[in-house]
Amino acid sequence: MKLLLLSNSRSPDGGYLTHAHEAIAEIAGACKQAVFIPFAGVTVEWDDYLHKVQEVFSILGIDVQSAHCVSNPVALLEQAQIIVVGGGNTFNLLKHCRELGLLPVISQRVLAGVPYIGWSAGANLACPSICTTNDMPIVDPKGFDALGLIPFQLNPHYTNASPNGHQGETRDQRIAEYLAANSSQCVLGLPEGDWLRITDSAVQLNGSWPAQLFEAGKAPQTLTSPATLYLDAMRLKPFVR
Repeated sequence: MKLLLLSNSRSPDGGYLTHAHEAIAEIAGACKQAVFIPFAGVTVEWDDYLHKVQEVFSILGIDVQSAHCVSNPVALLEQAQIIVVGGGNTFNLLKHCRELGLLPVISQRVLAGVPYIGWSAGANLACPSICTTNDMPIVDPKGFDALGLIPFQLNPHYTNASPNGHQGETRDQRIAEYLAANSSQCVLGLPEGDWLRITDSAVQLNGSWPAQLFEAGKAPQTLTSPATLYLDAMRLKPFVR
């Protein structure tokens, strides 16, 4: 597998995916044709979303078609050289992918070696479920199970910051609630500006900020980027030489 899972799309300077150009070019390799999945977009028109993504990928010499522009998106994905899944609302993304029958074909293509690039909701979709998204369930996706391309959960846009005077739960508390109900899982809190580069043999954490690894019954573990991680009994662990 070849996965690039980004916490977010906006760079610190406000540029769209500018911090990810090198990582996108690296995972794309010689591939020059991508299929975009825009269905996480809710308040943005999918045509506009496509154009924004095309502007970025054209800089890298990659042509982008969108699944919403064809009558048979399954057939389009079956020919995809790269699969790109954008951010937005994860529930809306999963709902449309499930209704259109895209989940099996995406999984099959990625397992066959087609690169998968996803940010925010697109990163959530690669997990076993979408239960660690930050999004409101604005639609019913008829189940939370997702692609399961990776055996652990991500929390994109991770921060445990709490506004002064805020009395609600912090992000760490919300993740602890998830793990109390799903103790066999682990969750990687991925701050904005960070990403994972995943192959069949390695998980590489990159970006400017430390990530947080959560497991049931344990204190969160800080992972300083860059870091190489590995899977131990379906849990994510720091690589120790």
